[in-house]
Amino acid sequence: MIIGVLTEVKPDEYRVAAPPVAVEVLSKAGHQVLVETTAGEGSGFVDEEYVKAGATVISTAEEVWNRADMIYHVKEPVPSEYLLLKKDQILFAYFHLATAKELTLALMDRGVVAIAYETVELPDGSLPLLSPMSEVAGVLATEVAATYLWRTHQGCGKLLGGVTGIPPGNVVILGAGIVGTNAAKIALGLGAHVTVIDIDMRRLSCLNEVLQGRVETVASNHYNIATAVKEADVVIGAVLHKGGRAPILVTEDMVKTMKPGSVIVDVAVDQGGCIETTHPTTHKDPTYIVDGVIHYCVTNMPAIVPRTSTIALSNATLPYAFELANLGYREALKSDEALRKGLNVFEGKVTNKFVAESLGLEYVPYNSELTTRRG
Repeated sequence: MIIGVLTEVKPDEYRVAAPPVAVEVLSKAGHQVLVETTAGEGSGFVDEEYVKAGATVISTAEEVWNRADMIYHVKEPVPSEYLLLKKDQILFAYFHLATAKELTLALMDRGVVAIAYETVELPDGSLPLLSPMSEVAGVLATEVAATYLWRTHQGCGKLLGGVTGIPPGNVVILGAGIVGTNAAKIALGLGAHVTVIDIDMRRLSCLNEVLQGRVETVASNHYNIATAVKEADVVIGAVLHKGGRAPILVTEDMVKTMKPGSVIVDVAVDQGGCIETTHPTTHKDPTYIVDGVIHYCVTNMPAIVPRTSTIALSNATLPYAFELANLGYREALKSDEALRKGLNVFEGKVTNKFVAESLGLEYVPYNSELTTRRG
C-alpha cells in the first residue's frame, strides 16, 4: 500500500502522524511511505531521518494526496484540502465530526473511507487512540490554567498551590476520565484543592482510590456543579461523549458567578464544549474573557508539546495503520471490531450513530459482508 504522511496545515499544529520509527516499521513490511518534505520538523524530525527509515520525501502535498492509498494524518482536513480527497482513499486521523457538518459533507461527497482515531473502541469501552492525547491534554490543562491565573495574563494573581499561611486555589474538574484524572494529578502536585465531578460513581470511586482520597469527589447534577463553579479559581472541562457532542454542564449564568480573573479551560471544546460560554480558539490567540473569566479553548492543545505528543500518538495508532496497510481497509474492518467502530464515513454515508444524530444526517451502519462482496 502507498501511505501518505503530510505536513499538518491546521494553525500551530506541530505534530506529525508518523515519526521515522513508524515509517521504518511500515517500509520494512513492504509498504511505500510518502512523506511531505518538512512534515516532521515541528516535532524535531528532519527529512534525512525519514529517508534513512525508508520513506520517499515528496515536495508537495498535492502529490502525496494524489498518490497515496491511505493518508496517515493527525488532524482533520481543512477546507483547502477537501478537493484533494479521493474516492476510496483511507483517511486515518482525528475528525470530531459531531460538530463539523461541512467537513462531514465533504467526506461524504468525496467518497473517502474516514476512520476516526477518537471512535476506535475496544470491547471494554476504552478509546485507545484518544487516550494518549487525553493524557497530554489533561496535564496541559492544569499547567495552562495555573499560568493564566498570573496577573500578567489578566488573571486574579493567585498561585494555584498557595504558600505557607495562604490557602491553595480551588480547581474544579468536570469529568473523571483520562483528561480529568491527569488534570487532577497535576493540580494535586501543585498543591491545589481539587474537586472532581462526574455522573459515574464507579469512575469517582476509582479516582478516589488511585489518588488516595486527596481529591473531593462530587456527583454530577446542576446544583453541585453550580456550587462548585462559584467557588472555583479554575474550571477544567474534561467531559467526553463518545463520537457525539459534549453536553453543556456549565451554563452562562454559572460563569457569571465566578470570581473575576478565574480561569476556564475547556478541553471538550473540540466536541462542542461542555461550558456554554466556550468556543474554539487557537494557539496564536488562545484566550478571551467573558464576564471577567478567562477562557482557554484551544482545540489541539497537545500540539504545543509535539515531540511528546507525536511519539505517544504514533505508539497508539501505528498498530492500526499497520493493520489497514497489510490487510486493506475492507479486511481490516471486517476482522477488527475496534477499528470498525472507528469508521465514521464510508461510501458517502455516515456510519457512526452519534455523528449522524448530532448533525441530523442519516445513519447507515457499516455492513462488512456486503461491502466485501461488492469489492
